[in-house]
Amino acid sequence: MMLVATIFLPLVGALFLLAIPGDAKALHRGVSLLTSLVTLGLAVALWTNFDGAQAGFQNEVQATWAPSLGISFHLGIDGVSLLLIALTAFLGPIVVASTFHAIDTRVKEFSIALLVLETAMLGTFAALDLVLFYVFWEAMLIPMYILIGVFGSERRIYATVKFFLFTFAGSVLMLLAILFLYGKLPEGSRSFDYGALLTLSLSHEEQLWLFAAFALAFAIKVPMFPLHTWLPDAHTEAPAAGSVLLAGVMLKMGTYGFFRLAMPLFPEAALAAQPLIAGLAVTGIVYGALMCMAQSDVKRLIAYSSISHLGFVMLGLAVLTPEAVTGAVYQMLNHGVSTGLLFLVIGMLYERRHTRAMDAYGGIAKVTPGLAAVFFIATLASVGLPGTNGFVGEFLVLSGTFLGKAALAQAWSVIAAIGVILGAVYMLTLYQKVFLGKLSAVNEKLRDLSLREWAVTLPLCIAIVWMGLLPGPFLDLMKKPVQSMTERVVGKPAAPERPHFPGALPPKLQPPRLPWMNHVPSMLEGVKK
Repeated sequence: MMLVATIFLPLVGALFLLAIPGDAKALHRGVSLLTSLVTLGLAVALWTNFDGAQAGFQNEVQATWAPSLGISFHLGIDGVSLLLIALTAFLGPIVVASTFHAIDTRVKEFSIALLVLETAMLGTFAALDLVLFYVFWEAMLIPMYILIGVFGSERRIYATVKFFLFTFAGSVLMLLAILFLYGKLPEGSRSFDYGALLTLSLSHEEQLWLFAAFALAFAIKVPMFPLHTWLPDAHTEAPAAGSVLLAGVMLKMGTYGFFRLAMPLFPEAALAAQPLIAGLAVTGIVYGALMCMAQSDVKRLIAYSSISHLGFVMLGLAVLTPEAVTGAVYQMLNHGVSTGLLFLVIGMLYERRHTRAMDAYGGIAKVTPGLAAVFFIATLASVGLPGTNGFVGEFLVLSGTFLGKAALAQAWSVIAAIGVILGAVYMLTLYQKVFLGKLSAVNEKLRDLSLREWAVTLPLCIAIVWMGLLPGPFLDLMKKPVQSMTERVVGKPAAPERPHFPGALPPKLQPPRLPWMNHVPSMLEGVKK
């Protein structure tokens, strides 16, 4: 029941906030922070009680929901689910604490939306019934719609409507595909359970159409090029807290959907679509990087960088080598931590100057050394510098892609590597224009990080370095689910033959047999005696 408590505790906190008067702002903030901290504690308990060496799902909870329709309340986690749940719970209290001064009106509504959104995101990563998955998936739209549409910037309504229409359109097609899968099961045993649907035997044509429906919904959420146009607007207009959750967790719903549903359910279609997905992924990597270089709005630049970074995730998933898929999952976590930190710092700058224009800053490291140091750590992680979390994920994706068996694998890895170089260009340029150079008079009185802001940003800085230097605990959790997914799609790899001397080499390449070699068997017999 610990998994159920972890998922639904934020919702309980949101219901408790309904009973608190709207003018009690401090109480709303305190309850929200306490709820998110306890949720984080439950997620840590889930982690400590999880057996990474065990295959399959753990902490399963299953109860009948609508038995006549085959719908059940089925939850469970594997290593990948656990890591994404931990990421969501980790960002929760950080986001709540970051809004204490940024949000001063309608604090009650804002706090409720944050907590409801957290429950929806946590539930999506644990749902093992496809109807339950769809409920959590759609439930995320409502609180995010409120966060952007009510608490966003000038063009918030345009950005909110665009975000809603894009994501909802893809979700409807996914729902139709889920209903089709339900109908393919024998009458009397029909179910939306994930395990039951994995046993279906589908024709190649059915797999292609169903994969397309699922993949479209997930590609919009990632978002993949060319379905990305809603993201820069949503990020630009959302409050900093909304951007952190959008980039840190919600975009991972799309990549997680490919990993958990689209590829395992339709393995033949996943292999057939490999060139298309990988091609769009590397296009998004380079396109997102080039768009970053053309931006003058710092928040819009980071939004386009998400398109580029998540292109690495999709490339790793498409290639389907264990190394590349492991790197893709690790990159999901990396992006949530480092890009979340970037959006937090930009939000702090916006609180001080009320502008996102890059030219409005310059040289502010002289008066805000703490802000500059934190942003520099996030910049290095985004660039993928060795010793940071970004390096581990990108290295695994690039190496796994280069060693892949696909015809264009090496070309994809080269193009993706170009994206890494461009990423260093736009991120270091951003840092130089905002924090270095000549300090203008209007920025001379900018204040540095407060104690609360240090408490918000320092955990993310520690996570960047920790995941960069000690990735082992995270990679161990991914091993079994990654192996299970790749083996289902591409089959088990052939066991390598053990070489034996001297017949392991072809006759033409065998070394000459020297006279002393004839005495080796008798020598070994003597040793045994």
